[in-house]
Amino acid sequence: MDMENVHPFTLIEKRAVVTGGASGIGLATAQAFADAGAQVTILDLAAAQASEAAASLSLPGRGIGCDVTDPASVEQAFAEAGRVDLLVNSAGIAHIGTLLSTTPDDLDRLYRVNVRGTFLCMQAAVSRMQQSGGGAIVNMASIAATAGLPDRFAYSMTKGAVLAMTLSVARDFLAQGIRCNCISPARVHTPFVDGYLARTYPGRETEMMRTLEKAQPIGRMARPEEIAWLALYLCSSAAGFITGVDYPIDGGFVNLR
Repeated sequence: MDMENVHPFTLIEKRAVVTGGASGIGLATAQAFADAGAQVTILDLAAAQASEAAASLSLPGRGIGCDVTDPASVEQAFAEAGRVDLLVNSAGIAHIGTLLSTTPDDLDRLYRVNVRGTFLCMQAAVSRMQQSGGGAIVNMASIAATAGLPDRFAYSMTKGAVLAMTLSVARDFLAQGIRCNCISPARVHTPFVDGYLARTYPGRETEMMRTLEKAQPIGRMARPEEIAWLALYLCSSAAGFITGVDYPIDGGFVNLR
């Protein structure tokens, strides 16, 4: 293939791993990467959902059950995935609470998935990228990493750690041709949001949805595919000069409030 004549956003001949890829931002990212020609492996805690999601892609991929908090599970999943050119760490969980209302168990639960999980998956991917001549990593951070959000103590802590890990990996493996960036979304309309509103505000879902939408100056939440398209850009050759950067995608939340 004459790669000089290929569109810079293509991922043809690339092998990608997307964690948390069975739903939400992860699924949208897996779809965007498959549309761009990548062979995608979806990792998700629910193996059946991971397989179903992988089969639904425009270029069907592989779905593997994986507990990102467990080193043995992560290593087995990456061994099954084979060569890794691209990694998107989208697996994550949320928590609502202040310093005083957050328990040690809450903190540990958020840390295990959002921080330890990102660490383990990057570790597995980078060791393989070194052997194959480089690659690109995108971690899902959050505006909570750099903005003071109410009632998000544990979540903000973990996303700040994701940002710090991103910068560290970008620095340490620059010479090995490995780029590492992160994306910091504001609110994104995913099934998680719908479930949260149904549980917390039964009968008031529409009203509270409008409230959440208005928190972004642009007047709505992001769509999962909008986050996915930024991840696609950062993993493509078009972003070959970009590493060690945190990209807010927030509808003006940080700077226009």
